[in-house]
Amino acid sequence: MMNELQTRIVSHPADWTPPVQQRAFRRILDAFSYPGRISELQTQAAHVLPLVLATLADPATTLADPCELVDAADLQRLGAKSASADQAQFVVMPGRKVPAVELACGTLDSPENGATLLLVADEITQGSGLVLSGPGIQSSISLQMSGVDPLWWKLRKRWNSAFPLGVDMVLLDERSVVALPRTIKVAVEGGR
Repeated sequence: MMNELQTRIVSHPADWTPPVQQRAFRRILDAFSYPGRISELQTQAAHVLPLVLATLADPATTLADPCELVDAADLQRLGAKSASADQAQFVVMPGRKVPAVELACGTLDSPENGATLLLVADEITQGSGLVLSGPGIQSSISLQMSGVDPLWWKLRKRWNSAFPLGVDMVLLDERSVVALPRTIKVAVEGGR
């Protein structure tokens, strides 16, 4: 579980092997095909974040880690170009903290240039809290998240208000991921 005085999240050597990354890629792709579904990843590391980055990012991508969650050696191994949060393709943020950042939402000519936010939660489970609906979800799905400030959902709504522009989200806890493409609507139960 993440805490206020957290240390950087470190990978396991196996996270950098093709078989592990291929399995992770299939699970992440499955998560995007079925938004809101919790997909478990297999890693020997304490957290899935480095495996997700090792699977998605490479020297041709840009990465922002403004809160320094990722281990420096892992950042070097990734080879992704460092960028500010408003310019990066991938942005890593802790769910508990909502810094004053803006993310790239793409342009009308290139909406695919919107960022993918990797938001680190304490725990993601089925249950009340968030109600998800939209393409890829039959009716709705309810998720419960601990360690995610509710302000993130307001920011996400603002970033995705001019579809097809917007930000895709990957929520991560120690063992699993949930994908929230920009097409998915998120409602906070008991709130707006």
